[in-house]
This record gives sequence, C-alpha cells and structure tokens, in this order.
Amino acid sequence: MAKQVIPEGDRRRRRPTKQGEVLSEQAYIDTALRMLHEHGSNGLTARRLGLALGADPSTLYRYFSGMDQLTLAIGDELIGRALASWRATGDWRADLRELGLRIHGAYLNHPQAAVLTASRVSGREREIAADETILGVLRTAGFPDPAAARIYHVFIDQSLAFAALDAASLALPQAARQADEDKWESTYAMLPAESHPHISATADLLIARMKESAYPDALEMLLDSAASQLARLARMMSSKG
Repeated sequence: MAKQVIPEGDRRRRRPTKQGEVLSEQAYIDTALRMLHEHGSNGLTARRLGLALGADPSTLYRYFSGMDQLTLAIGDELIGRALASWRATGDWRADLRELGLRIHGAYLNHPQAAVLTASRVSGREREIAADETILGVLRTAGFPDPAAARIYHVFIDQSLAFAALDAASLALPQAARQADEDKWESTYAMLPAESHPHISATADLLIARMKESAYPDALEMLLDSAASQLARLARMMSSKG
C-alpha cells in the first residue's frame, strides 16, 4: 500500500542533512536527475537517493507516495524546463516550432530521464501548463476546436515520441551507439545496386542524415499540414461570406 504523502506545509525540513541538503520535493527531483545521468534508471532507488541526500530512505515518502510519483515529477520537471522563459510571439507556426524544439531538447538534455518519463502522463502543474499553452496557440490562431485537439494530439505525441527515440540512442553506451551509427557506412553503403537499387542510390544521403534526429523535419511536416488546414478553412469561410 502506498504511503500517504504529508502536506507541503508539514513536510519541509528546514535544517540541512549531513550532506548539507535542505530537503524538499525539488531537492529529490534534482538529485534523481543527477543519479539517472550517472547510473541510469536501475540506479535510481529510495536507498540511493537517501544516501545522496544524507537522509533516511524513508524520508522520500514525506514528499512522494512512492518511486512512481517521483518519476512523474521528473517528467513534469523536464516539461517545466522546456517552457521556462518561453514567450509567445503571436506567430502560431513559429511558436509551435519553438515549443516543439524546446520540449525535444529538454528531454535530450537528460536522456536517461527521458527514456523513463516520455511515455508518462503526470497530470502535474507544468505538464498541464504546457498543454494549455499549446492548445492556446492553436485556438488563438483560428483552428476550430476539433482541429486544435487533433493537431495538439499529434504535436505532443510526436515531440515526446522523438524525444524517447533519440534519448534511447543517447542513453546507450558510447561504443554501442557508435557501432549503430557506423552501420550506415559499413553495411548500407556497401549493398550492391543490383540487389538493393534504392538503398544504393540514396546511400550517401542516408549516411549524411541518419546520424541526426529526424524530429526537426517531422515537426516542419506537421506544421505544413496544419498551415494547409488553416488556409483551407480560411477559403471556406471566405466563400461563405
């Protein structure tokens, strides 16, 4: 049975631990991000967090009902970092592009955490703020609600799916990642045109592209589609007028 989380006002520790940490929810999130970077998801435990913070492992449950709630908080933290200092320009396409690149980049800054959290829905404050922001950009641009909901769905899933995919690659050991990347030159580029004409014809292009994320191009394709929908809607409204 999950332990009951103590209310915020009652759970703050004002005296530092032996490690000099003043315990808080944020201290646990920041330490968990560091531990994920250093040890991967298998190294993130209540015991190790307690050791890193100089606190009893059970202290975690003053702030979170369990490790899964901490995981959701980590995901919310990454979304919050993506939105930090972002400001709308009024150009819906530029705003969505910037938001998408920020979300993708925030997760890739912490690949081990991204692998753990990109598929989760936290329902926490900063995740909700991001959803409100994206839908606000779309509805303010003039997309009707069904289109806004559809584009939002594709936009956020695309951003997080590419974040998870690209983060999984970055989280690999360097040797494994390098071996994967080398396959384009050592295997694909060597395939004969007689048996693999299409790969052979595009091998140089593939070598140049496949080591980089496809997310920016996928994002532009989505924005192109959304812009076409908005233009089509404007023509329909004009013809009715």
